[in-house]
Amino acid sequence: MGEKLLLIPLQKVEGLPTIGRSTRVAKETLRFAWHVTSVLGIGIAVILFYYAGVPKLATDQIYVLRVLSLTCQASFVIAIVGSRARHPSWIVFLLVSILIWLGAS
Repeated sequence: MGEKLLLIPLQKVEGLPTIGRSTRVAKETLRFAWHVTSVLGIGIAVILFYYAGVPKLATDQIYVLRVLSLTCQASFVIAIVGSRARHPSWIVFLLVSILIWLGAS
């Protein structure tokens, strides 16, 4: 969805920052960052689904889950402040953070 609604329209925008003499690198960097973030999100989801099936969490597993929870909490803060609460991603980050923390308890 982001590719269609955000990246493709941005490819047509004039006046993006140039790197060297071209805006091509800036546009490719935006696309790269978007897709890398998506892949990381899928990887985190796989880790969470794995831990959801573990009957008794070990101390190191709880540590990993708490780090993921705090990472989602930091993402929540960035999203709510950065978008001034206009983009709903902050809701998702907050809920995920709380659910991970509770699941690790």
